[in-house]
Amino acid sequence: MHEFFAESATAGVVLSFLAYYVGLQINKRFKLAILNPLLIAMALVIVFLLAFDIDYETYNSSARYLSYLLTPATVSLAIPMYQKLELLKKEPAAIFCGILSGVLTSLLSILILSALFGLSHEQYVTLLPKSITTAIGMGVSEELGGMAVITTASIIITGIFGNIAADALWKLFHITEPIAKGISIGTAAHAFGTAKALEIGETEGAMSSLSIVVSGLCTVVLANIFAGFM
Repeated sequence: MHEFFAESATAGVVLSFLAYYVGLQINKRFKLAILNPLLIAMALVIVFLLAFDIDYETYNSSARYLSYLLTPATVSLAIPMYQKLELLKKEPAAIFCGILSGVLTSLLSILILSALFGLSHEQYVTLLPKSITTAIGMGVSEELGGMAVITTASIIITGIFGNIAADALWKLFHITEPIAKGISIGTAAHAFGTAKALEIGETEGAMSSLSIVVSGLCTVVLANIFAGFM
């Protein structure tokens, strides 16, 4: 099996798609937030690689084509935002302030927790872009001197948690406004959150798509400032 993956140009892609399909079917069957399709897919791929003693580099060499789709997939999120453009024009100040407050909350929480746990500067800047999409976050991390691989992992974990916990948090804080839902999940959980928002409604999806772009730009600017605080 190891040789097959090493020689195949698409085995990793097929494995990834099959794992996600299984995760999707499990999620539809049980309808539990914790059974996130992506989370299940990740677990299945890890188990498969361990079972057949396939190292990550070998798997990634035949699955790297999926990574090429990350940027165009992120850009395509502008479509629902464009469809709700008139709605965005009605309350631009409130929407921007909501996104900015989410960005500042993320950066401040990382600063405070890093100080409390005694993290190094490298570890601190690695976590600063945790709430923005990978396409932007990796570049921010590398520019600040962080570890891009760890940044990617933190972004994925943040996104999955946001996707799973969104419904419970909205109920806990009695958030029912579609715009508020979209902004909160898009700012906190980037593309993973937007996938959840699009499942709920067009307005939530549009607001979440906008939040990815604006929060990404704000984080690029503010992360450089916060990097000097520790």
